[in-house]
Amino acid sequence: MKATFQKYTLQFKRPAGTSRGVLTEKPTWLLTIEHNGRRGIGECSPLPGLSIDDISDYERSKLLWTCAHISLGKEALWEQLKSYPSIQFGVEQAFLSLEAEQEGVLFPSPFTEGQVPIPINGLIWMGDKHYMQQQIREKLSQGFHCIKMKIGAIDFETEYQLLKNIRQEYAPSDIELRVDANGAFSPLEALEKLKRLSDLEIHSIEQPIRAGQYEQMARLCEASPLPIALDEELIGVACPERKKEILQWIRPAYIILKPSLIGVYRGSEEWIDLAEKQGIGWWVTSALEGNVGLSAIVQWTYTLKNPLPQGLGTGSLYTNNFPSPLEVKNGGLWWLK
Repeated sequence: MKATFQKYTLQFKRPAGTSRGVLTEKPTWLLTIEHNGRRGIGECSPLPGLSIDDISDYERSKLLWTCAHISLGKEALWEQLKSYPSIQFGVEQAFLSLEAEQEGVLFPSPFTEGQVPIPINGLIWMGDKHYMQQQIREKLSQGFHCIKMKIGAIDFETEYQLLKNIRQEYAPSDIELRVDANGAFSPLEALEKLKRLSDLEIHSIEQPIRAGQYEQMARLCEASPLPIALDEELIGVACPERKKEILQWIRPAYIILKPSLIGVYRGSEEWIDLAEKQGIGWWVTSALEGNVGLSAIVQWTYTLKNPLPQGLGTGSLYTNNFPSPLEVKNGGLWWLK
């Protein structure tokens, strides 16, 4: 068995704004396993500024080691790579790809047969007022019934007015609104802002305050009239007991699963099992992976049978993405045969 990797830099069509800055390109690594004349490919895709394994010597410290020890097998490597969830993700994909009967199909299902879609939200990226308005119009015209807007980059009043304009035109039964603050609010101001957002009948808000402030987040979840979803709070937590402690302490309404940031598939499924036992909802979100990683996430997500709109993109943000069978139609993600 032999393994190699190749770095690839994805280029954004337009700078992508978040509360942590603006991205113009995104590095990713393709991991290839060869065995008995077969080949499997996985994508290792750490997210700059957010992944726990976003480190300067990513290749030298663990990718080279992973390739040198690929004969250990998927299970042993998963244990050894707990501090490198994006490499866990690539390794699991590559082994599944190696074993797949049909190229690119890791989880055969009615979805990969092109029979049914996965409902997804339309994502509104941060930018100036006019750019965000343009995106909102585009998503509504594309048939989305759930829109997620990233907030925290421009002033709150402008963002609030954009959401208010949508709600004045579309009732909650017509358009579900989600917001993602990426930790942009301070603990002192967060509750007041959540109360105002709840007046607009927002579905939920992701990570209103910075991760790691467990007491403040727990108090906020208890007092907020708006359901809170944990996102960044899950990153870097590998121990099942610690996962359980965090959920019991904070008691969020939802958790957001980003497989390449928290480990897949076992790492994400541990979170799901613990959340469901505590009555906490969840959905899956991609994290700017290229189409190789995104395809793996999407196929796995379908097998989970979650009816909520998922946060799955199509890779259309990039000018030089890999080929993909995925297409968005009427607010749903389809696999084209």
